[in-house]
Amino acid sequence: MKHLIAAALILGASTLALAQNPTADTAHKAHSEKSAKAKAKPSASRTEIKSTAKNMAAGVEAAEAALSPEELALADRVHTGRIPCELGAYVTVTADDKAPGYFNVVGKGFKYRMSPVASRTGALRLEDEKAGAVWIQIANKSMLMNQKLGQRLADECMSPEQAIVADSLRKNPAPSLLDAPATALAK
Repeated sequence: MKHLIAAALILGASTLALAQNPTADTAHKAHSEKSAKAKAKPSASRTEIKSTAKNMAAGVEAAEAALSPEELALADRVHTGRIPCELGAYVTVTADDKAPGYFNVVGKGFKYRMSPVASRTGALRLEDEKAGAVWIQIANKSMLMNQKLGQRLADECMSPEQAIVADSLRKNPAPSLLDAPATALAK
């Protein structure tokens, strides 16, 4: 749906641009009419064209910014704030006040504008499609990866909530999938 709206706005902009450019056959006639109109009153100006283009660009941005209810529900689960990571690094995740569901993820040497994406695994994912960056948040840690560069930018990042879960897992580790269930050992 977003792409359909964006395509319609782009088509409208190109039609407007073509309507503003006279062909070579009528260039002289248009020029003389334009100078006559300029003396009487200003016609469609560059300012109008620029304003129309800005409005269309705003429409495209609004179409891209629209998130589904499912994505907005995912956004409510994102941990925000200054999140410490391994090796003394940190990542700051802040909600974008102007666009609900979007987040700014900033750290040393990077800044991304991300939105939630549904995941099959249950992990919470934020993505910046243009930059190829992905923030993955699971129960006990988060990590930031740049898929285009093939690099992990931050790992072992833990919000206070994630630190509690990580501590709990250290004290009471989950059973391994390779271990036999206790009932099988009793036989």
